[in-house]
Amino acid sequence: MKRTVHVVWLVVLYCNHLSECKIHLFKRLDDPYLNKYGRFSEKERLEMVDEAKKMFYFGYDSYIKYAFPLDELDPIHCTGRGPDYDNPSNININDVLGDYSLTLVETLDTLAVMGNASEFRRAVQLVIDNVHFNKKSVVQVFEATIRVLGSLLSAHLIITDPQQPFGDMTVPDYNGELLSLAHDLATRLLPAFENTATGIPFPRVNLSSSVPSDCINETCTAGAGTLLLEFGVLSHLLGDPVYEFYARRAVQMLYKFRSKVTGLLGNVINIQTGEWAGKMSGLGAGIDSFYEYLLKAYVLFGEEQDLKMFNDSYETIKFHMRKGREHCNLGDGNPPIYVNVNMMTGEMANTWIDALQAAWPSVQVLAGDIEEAICLHALYYSIWKKYGALPERYNWDLKMPDVRFYPLRPELVESTYFLYQATHNPFYLHVGRDILNSIATHAKAQCGYGTLHDVFTKELEDRMESFFLSETCKYLYLLFDKDNHVNKAFSRYLFTTEGHLLPIGRRWRHKPWEEVGSKPVKAAASVVDVRVNISICDTVSSDSRYLLPMKSKYMAQMENAVGLN
Repeated sequence: MKRTVHVVWLVVLYCNHLSECKIHLFKRLDDPYLNKYGRFSEKERLEMVDEAKKMFYFGYDSYIKYAFPLDELDPIHCTGRGPDYDNPSNININDVLGDYSLTLVETLDTLAVMGNASEFRRAVQLVIDNVHFNKKSVVQVFEATIRVLGSLLSAHLIITDPQQPFGDMTVPDYNGELLSLAHDLATRLLPAFENTATGIPFPRVNLSSSVPSDCINETCTAGAGTLLLEFGVLSHLLGDPVYEFYARRAVQMLYKFRSKVTGLLGNVINIQTGEWAGKMSGLGAGIDSFYEYLLKAYVLFGEEQDLKMFNDSYETIKFHMRKGREHCNLGDGNPPIYVNVNMMTGEMANTWIDALQAAWPSVQVLAGDIEEAICLHALYYSIWKKYGALPERYNWDLKMPDVRFYPLRPELVESTYFLYQATHNPFYLHVGRDILNSIATHAKAQCGYGTLHDVFTKELEDRMESFFLSETCKYLYLLFDKDNHVNKAFSRYLFTTEGHLLPIGRRWRHKPWEEVGSKPVKAAASVVDVRVNISICDTVSSDSRYLLPMKSKYMAQMENAVGLN
């Protein structure tokens, strides 16, 4: 039987950074991947903006109705959840929940991004009237910083922005209450940095006292090294260097203790001795956001040393962790993958990757390494397609999950959003729609969205973590809302590791505490945003922008590698 080959001419109009518009013609053959992913209509995009908004508000309204002022919503039984005071060892709950209306606090800047001024003002007032930190809660320093401190600072900056780019988000009679709350919280976290021989903080504090007497002397690298954006911004807003000092010292000490052989860091360190209790090095849980904040701290504060640490680390990561063919879209061999290795030797430590590593492509986009980001994202999307979710840990050798639950994490959505911003390839809109539809199908409960206990059975757990509204829904909405201010001014904003917006500007390069009399000391670095210095468009091939970001044969190979086909 004769096979019909369809030929479609794809007309692409684009404008480069010099505002010179060009028309490109591409021939589209009978390619199943290109036919599926090569086009996303304006009608479809607008529909997905609406679906993303509906998803967010179903979760948010349910939290306000059934759970507030508690920290989280239990979406199956329609009730609230707070710390497990009866079981202090339940760190899965107690590290995150501090009895401070966590989900409400975390959604403040999402409401602003969606342009909902009235609800933003109401939510801010609810926080001012109900949230305080004089609690007996024992919380993880890392979680309290990225979730609560980061959100309070982001919302404060949105309220006080003289330009009001999201609409009028000013709050009547606002007197810096969110900044005061942020100041109070950070001060309660500072005891974690005391009585530690290295300057690397204890992992937990009691908000009403200090470090618990039974607190261990070990912390993960990400937990101690992902505080600098939030602590640094707070220091600049207050004119008080102490917060940035402690956070920066922790980063520098962690980096100092890296392996002298490989240049890698482990995932768990003793804060008193500097010895590594966990020698696994990778890009997932326990270490991921440490590297992310090296680059983002440079973008925000302009310290050259932060960029050097990131560049040196990235070179080392590629040398020891990256396996597979040399190029994403060229040559023969296995698909590229970043594996976990022993920090001391560089030898492979195991054959699994975890869901948190799915955020690494967004860091690669920020660094301008687009082709690498495309390939790693394709790996995680292939795993998602296989299960309709992303298992917490996936064994790439066995082609099976090692840990089966999916708590609605945002990392794959985040990378999808960043890659779309870099390429504007419709492929990533299709990915976003797949993710949104899958969550709507499998995770929706009576009054919110629940954790998938098992990616095979789709059985639900009765928990909606705060990052679902603050990150997953935010990135999905921004992916499809092309006219959003964040997307139009993408190079002027930075997302924290918890997805909270911080404006990029020279205000963060000047250290007010270095002023001598009325004359400020010269800034350490006159750096502009790296995303302006590095033309991301110049690093993206024409194929990746106008056909498929990853060639069809390599996409099929990736799917086969995870056992999808």
